[in-house]
Amino acid sequence: MTREELIKRIKETAYLEGDFTLRSGKKSKYYLDKYLFETCPDILKALGEEFAKYITDDVSLIAGAELGGVALAAATAMQADTNWIIIRNSKKGYGTGKLVEGVLKSGDVVLLVEDIATTGGQVLEAAKVITEAGAAVKKIVCVIDRKQGAEESITQAGYNFESILTKYDLGIRDED
Repeated sequence: MTREELIKRIKETAYLEGDFTLRSGKKSKYYLDKYLFETCPDILKALGEEFAKYITDDVSLIAGAELGGVALAAATAMQADTNWIIIRNSKKGYGTGKLVEGVLKSGDVVLLVEDIATTGGQVLEAAKVITEAGAAVKKIVCVIDRKQGAEESITQAGYNFESILTKYDLGIRDED
């Protein structure tokens, strides 16, 4: 799928207009429903291919935060033939009660994939879990940067950040 086709597919599949409250608490006149595009095999496959382009020779693991990052990390791992992990939002009160599902070792170099970045709050929490385990976050890459402070927050925290697309690529203008 070309970049133009990916942009078209994501916009026609997941762009909604109305009055929305984002995870960050911010209000918005539009919403990008990640589950609508992550559940389309053609889009998910294309995103896995895009994320795989960010994998360098030193990357030993791909990570995605639950829930939106899980399908993205899996698609990327399959494309790159690299192991992956899930970072939970909170420990489960049953079973193993872990914050990380899969094998994360001290010294791992991790590509952390994210769906929609607004302020960067959730992905920064996931990055903290990774670094506290003794691994390094090589780069944080999201599908779409809403251009509402995520890049600044993430780079200020000391991480490299990139996005496959921005809201401008989708033809979305700034809100007043």
